[in-house]
Amino acid sequence: MSLDIIIVNWNTRDLLAQCLASVFAHPPAEPFIVWVVDNASTDGSPAMVRSRFPQVRLVENRENVGFARANNQAIRQSKGDAILLLNSDTEVQAGALATLGDFLSRHPTAGAVGPQTLNPDGSLQTSCYPAPTLPRELWRLFHLDALHPYGVYRMTGWSRRQPREVEVLLGACLLVRREVINRVGLLDEDYFMYSEEVDFCYRIRRAGWRLYWVPQAKIIHYGGQSTRQAAADMFLRLYHGKLMYFRKNYGPFAGQAYKLILLAASVTRLLLSPLAWAGLSPDRERHLTLAGRYWQLLKQLPGM
Repeated sequence: MSLDIIIVNWNTRDLLAQCLASVFAHPPAEPFIVWVVDNASTDGSPAMVRSRFPQVRLVENRENVGFARANNQAIRQSKGDAILLLNSDTEVQAGALATLGDFLSRHPTAGAVGPQTLNPDGSLQTSCYPAPTLPRELWRLFHLDALHPYGVYRMTGWSRRQPREVEVLLGACLLVRREVINRVGLLDEDYFMYSEEVDFCYRIRRAGWRLYWVPQAKIIHYGGQSTRQAAADMFLRLYHGKLMYFRKNYGPFAGQAYKLILLAASVTRLLLSPLAWAGLSPDRERHLTLAGRYWQLLKQLPGM
C-alpha cells in the first residue's frame, strides 16, 4: 500500500521542520511521498523545505487558500493507495505510520484511521469525537460534558492497546484509503478551515466505511499553532464551519436551529462576563477574551 503524506503549512516553519524530520526518522513501511502545500507563508517555510528536505514535493500558493483546498491540491496530484493528512504542528513517534498503514491494510472495512494523539507533556489529547448533532452542540456549548460526556468521548477510560471504532477523527493525522476518496470525493472546499474533516468523516461513514482510533500509533500534536496567529478570526470561522456542516448535511431548518443554539450560548456567555470583570474568575483574562469573541459572533450571526 503506497502512501502520500500531505502537510499543509502556514507560517509554522520550525514546527514544520520538526514534523518533516520526524516523518523521515520514523517512515511508514510502505513506499511513500511527502507533499508540503504552503499557504503563502511569510516566515521562510518554503525556503526551509527546499534547503533541508529537497525530497519533499513542495506546492507554493500565492495566497492562503485554506486547509481543505490546500490538501486537495496535493491529493489531486498524488498516486498512492492511501493518503495521510498530517498537520505541520505534529511530531510522528516511532512506528506510528507503519502501525496505521498496517491496520488499514488488515481491515478492509476501515475507510480511515487515526492515531493516539498526545499533548507535548505526554498527556492524552482528544482526537476523535461523536458525530455532531444539535443536542450534542447544545450540551457542549453550555459545558455540560463536565457533568456527563455526551458531546465528547470519555477517552481517558479507553484502553490504549485496543483500537476502537469512532464517528469522527481529528484531521491533524488522518489516514484514508484512495478508494474511499474515489467514492466520497475530496474535502469540501466550501470549508476554509474547521469542520471539513467532520464533513469528510460523515461522508465516509455514510458510504458504509468504518473509522478507527488506533492507540498503538502515537503522535504529538502541539495544537493550533497556525490558527493562534489569527485567533479571533479563527474563532468565527470555527462556528461558521459548524453552521455550514449542519446546513449541508441536515438542511436549512437544522442550520436555523444551530444559529439559535449559538445565540443562546453567546448571550449566556456575555451575561456571565461581569463576573470576570469583577475579578471573581481565577482565569479572568481568558474569560474576557472569550466574551469579546462571543460578542463578535453575536454581531455576525444574523448574516451567517
